Amino acid sequence: MTDTLQSTPAADGYYMPAEFSPHCGCWMLWPERTDTWHAGAKPAQQAFCAVATAIASGESVSVGVSANQFIHARAQLPASIRVVEMSHNDAWMRDVGPTCVVNAQGEVRGVDWQFNAWGGITNGLYFPWDQDDLVARKVLEIERLDRYRAPFVLEGGAIHVDGQGTALVTEECLLNPNRNPELDVGQIELLLAEYLGVTTIIWLGQGVYNDETSGHVDNLCCFIRPGEVVLTWTDNRRDPQYKRSHDALKRLQQVRDARSRKLKIHLLPHPGPLYMTELEAAGLDSNDSTKLRVAGDRLAASYVNFYIGNSVVVAPLLDAKHDRAVLSKLRRLFPKRKVIGVPAREIVLGGGGIHCITQQIPV
Repeated sequence: MTDTLQSTPAADGYYMPAEFSPHCGCWMLWPERTDTWHAGAKPAQQAFCAVATAIASGESVSVGVSANQFIHARAQLPASIRVVEMSHNDAWMRDVGPTCVVNAQGEVRGVDWQFNAWGGITNGLYFPWDQDDLVARKVLEIERLDRYRAPFVLEGGAIHVDGQGTALVTEECLLNPNRNPELDVGQIELLLAEYLGVTTIIWLGQGVYNDETSGHVDNLCCFIRPGEVVLTWTDNRRDPQYKRSHDALKRLQQVRDARSRKLKIHLLPHPGPLYMTELEAAGLDSNDSTKLRVAGDRLAASYVNFYIGNSVVVAPLLDAKHDRAVLSKLRRLFPKRKVIGVPAREIVLGGGGIHCITQQIPV
């Protein structure tokens, strides 16, 4: 049994390392909700398998699977991928799994955020979410890592760090009253400092247009190395994403990171716009406790939503007009990693991307 710690990571000398730092493995969950994933979740399961297989070429991968789906998932996933029976409500491991922190000695612990399905009873995407709120604890038990239970609601997709004291977040998400209405900006910054070990927080405004997570930063902007970020971008003034990305660029140009560096900003084209089709919408089961998705819904797709593994970058293929150029740019940005493109529309249809369904465990 692992310990539930009563202190905070910062007080104990721990901090969240960057995603581009070495991993000992990656965790995912298996999609099966037929009110989130159309066509009985089979297309989504194929996409998840492709992501897991790509990541497994450079690090170990574990997938949490419900009892009902265990035999099926085990048959679909490569033998090298560990399959673990684990109850959960849906498949967003980035948000329900642990955010790991390390210290100068290389010891690893995990932060278990409170989870309310991105908005609680009124604004959340599904109910119940009780099993999702236990996933981080279960992963840390299996990994034998001590746990900090955070005293506030947060998701792993709402934060991105450079591992050197800087965090990226959005106001749309962290200041949304559907998470921690009793906390003001100053209180949230203090909590982020204590649980991520950061000293500088860069506040962007809004996330990707129509993002069901209330604007997670990992769909908008991320660190690719210290002092460098990638931002989703469009020059189309008629696209609602235009103002959001341009505002983010202005903010990024005006700030310095925790080590007083000005940021180098790389722009990736925004896909689409992409929309849910009638066939995709018709393939969803109805459920009164789940957000209704209908044909014509704008999808919150973004090429920034990639996973940085030990030796690979697993990037979404979303739009034939941009896929090739995006992969080419990512290969220039990650010259020491193999960039693997994976068709990701099926993941986006469920409300997220490749980054959203993965969570790394650092070395």
